[in-house]
Amino acid sequence: MTVLDGILAGVREDLEERKRQTPLAELRSRVADMPPALDPLPAFRLPRVSIIAEVKRKSPSKGELADIPDPAWLASQYAAGGATAISVLTEGRRFGGSLADLDAVRSQVDVPLLRKDFIVDPYQLWEARAHGADLALLMVVSLTDVQLAEMLGVCAELGLTALVESHTAEEVERAADSGAELFGINARDLTTLNVDRSVFAKLAPLIPEGAVRVAESGISGPQDVAEYRKCGADVVLVGEALVRSGDPRTAVREFAEGANGSAARS
Repeated sequence: MTVLDGILAGVREDLEERKRQTPLAELRSRVADMPPALDPLPAFRLPRVSIIAEVKRKSPSKGELADIPDPAWLASQYAAGGATAISVLTEGRRFGGSLADLDAVRSQVDVPLLRKDFIVDPYQLWEARAHGADLALLMVVSLTDVQLAEMLGVCAELGLTALVESHTAEEVERAADSGAELFGINARDLTTLNVDRSVFAKLAPLIPEGAVRVAESGISGPQDVAEYRKCGADVVLVGEALVRSGDPRTAVREFAEGANGSAARS
């Protein structure tokens, strides 16, 4: 069993419990009363790098990252620093997140929110929208082609923007065949947790022209964001480096300015 297999097993167990507590019909009713989801793609397509700043307490590879007693405050600092969108980890066992974190962040900021989780069931997309998410992560490695198509169909129904994540050339091809518009390239192999930042440079050219490219993982400072930008990233998702920075508002601004300044000078 890989690391990812273990995570997905726990995700499915917790999902069944939530389904018992909150029927899909209740989620549908909540979604029907909500305003439309925010569309992040116009901002992501601007001629500068965008930052998705992440609310992340811990990870399987690094353990505890930061004590985050008030995720809404952290998100407000990210937004004030210029984050284009905010990612909220909602997986509980390995990442210490929850849908309550998503609720808290939604109540505080008006930028697009990404539900970052291991989505294996359309129910989770209804959950994401019902709790205020505008985007949802879909990992190609954990979905069949049929499942990916189904998930993208539900996202379209809900107005959610799907961040379709790949780690290999074969996964990028599958994401492209699905019609994805927002491609994530994760430098971390979730089956082993190993990080190889060169993965983005290798895979970015395989992404169809006109799609938005998001670089994920392996980011410790503004220089890494700048490097990803030079390799073609439109958006960079940053978690650990921001939650450990001590000054998230300034850190977000420095990450964006460092990359966009480098691009302007090159």
